[in-house]
Amino acid sequence: MPDLSHGDDVAAVNALRSAIMRIGRRLKHQRVDESLSPTEMSVLGTLARCGSATPGELARKEHVQPPSMTRIVALLEAKGLVRLEPHPEDRRQKVVSQTETAEAMLEESRRKRNAWLAQLAEGLDEAEWEKLRAAAPVLEKLAHLQ
Repeated sequence: MPDLSHGDDVAAVNALRSAIMRIGRRLKHQRVDESLSPTEMSVLGTLARCGSATPGELARKEHVQPPSMTRIVALLEAKGLVRLEPHPEDRRQKVVSQTETAEAMLEESRRKRNAWLAQLAEGLDEAEWEKLRAAAPVLEKLAHLQ
């Protein structure tokens, strides 16, 4: 556990935050469909990762209020990227699923972002690349901790 009273841990956390923010901002510019907001892309990514979900479940996963998610889902549905289907157990609910169009767009977006990151990583030497490979699972875990 980091000790934020220890100078080395404070420096590491600060460097990690700064690097993640800079890379994240730069990755946002590598989108395939510029008409989608980062939040809309995030919802599509959650559906791709976790499968179909109710708007309420999506709101919890995306840390937004349910009325906001209802608007986001409506926008994505209007763009043909999600479909709403009746909930199998609760007629009052709907289940949101991504469409084939969304799957193809997400795959192209991943390909473009991966290519950009791979090109960026060409500037690393072998020792740095080895450290990055070792850090990737830790960063993935960090991204999904609450």
